[in-house]
Amino acid sequence: MYKILTFNNISVKGLERLPRERYEVASEIQHPDAVLLRSYKLHDWNIPNTLKAVGRAGAGVNNIPVDKMSAKGIPVFNAPGANANAVKELVLAGMLLSSRNIVHAWDFTRQLTGTDAEVAKNVEAGKKKYVGFELAGRTLGVIGLGAIGVKVANAAKALGMQVVGYDPHITVRNAWQLSAQVHQATSVEDLLSKSDFVTLHVPLIEETRNTINAERLKNARQDVVILNFSRDGIVDEAAMCQALDTGKVKSYVCDFPNNQLIGHEKVICLPHLGASTHEAEENCAIMVADQVRDYLENGTIHNSVNFPEMEMPRGEGLHRLMVINSNVPHMIERISSAIAKANLNIADMLNRSRNDIACTLVDLDPPIPEVVLDEIKSIEGVLAVRVL
Repeated sequence: MYKILTFNNISVKGLERLPRERYEVASEIQHPDAVLLRSYKLHDWNIPNTLKAVGRAGAGVNNIPVDKMSAKGIPVFNAPGANANAVKELVLAGMLLSSRNIVHAWDFTRQLTGTDAEVAKNVEAGKKKYVGFELAGRTLGVIGLGAIGVKVANAAKALGMQVVGYDPHITVRNAWQLSAQVHQATSVEDLLSKSDFVTLHVPLIEETRNTINAERLKNARQDVVILNFSRDGIVDEAAMCQALDTGKVKSYVCDFPNNQLIGHEKVICLPHLGASTHEAEENCAIMVADQVRDYLENGTIHNSVNFPEMEMPRGEGLHRLMVINSNVPHMIERISSAIAKANLNIADMLNRSRNDIACTLVDLDPPIPEVVLDEIKSIEGVLAVRVL
């Protein structure tokens, strides 16, 4: 019986993927094998020795101490693309809100008073202050062409916009899905110089922190609209406010309110609604529950932010061993040696590595004696050993 600890409310659709005869799932549970969470911050959480996996029902993992998990041989899974359509639609809404001055126009109408005739007269007199512009024919720059960025780019093309994209790390899978009519920018500066709108879809890492800053904003088109539905640290907000005040930037639309942004007349702040749809929450929960289950039961790794991708077909009647270790030389040799000493036949083996972590799956004919497990655990550099 696997024990799953949940933080936050995980969609029932996802939890249903964990059969009750094999999984105990609760928000309060001792000695969990895995954790499922959304935005709960794990940085100060005391990681139990029983923990084998962490599943984030969403894309970003800034709320999880990934380095600490890696050091303990614990993969962190996320759900890239599961909320992509929800974020895409909010980006489109953000462009329309800013281009048509909808927020300010709505506020204007809500404050109208008097008779219907007086309201109608004031509407006609006031509406000229809210003249906007159309999206068709404008250029959207997309920084980050992952699952979300690709959907945004393709949707903008369907609206009649020109689209330029920048992503030095675009995957082959995402490149295949991207419209051939999306033009490539050579740098962030190049993209800013060509775009009427700029939307960001990158994770918050040191490489992406303050992607939009004062120096780069100098290269932006006059009256550019910046949209940030990724992470707040990706935009230097002090530089953004200065650019808004000088008129360089027409509007800033973001999902991360703070005291610097709230109340600024050129800022549209939303309360982190990017993935807040029933569909996105269900998709994320299903995706991450499936990934955690497949890892616990078979050692399969898909969409881990710190472990390598790996999947090995499971032969009938075989006994599977999983070893997680530091990515250093001679580890496979030492693991194989421990198995050979016990005269165990290796039916199949798969080894993959990613940065400082390596994982090995071994299928054996006979059951695996405890003495073999103990010997492998004693190898310097081994972080975790499991029989699946």
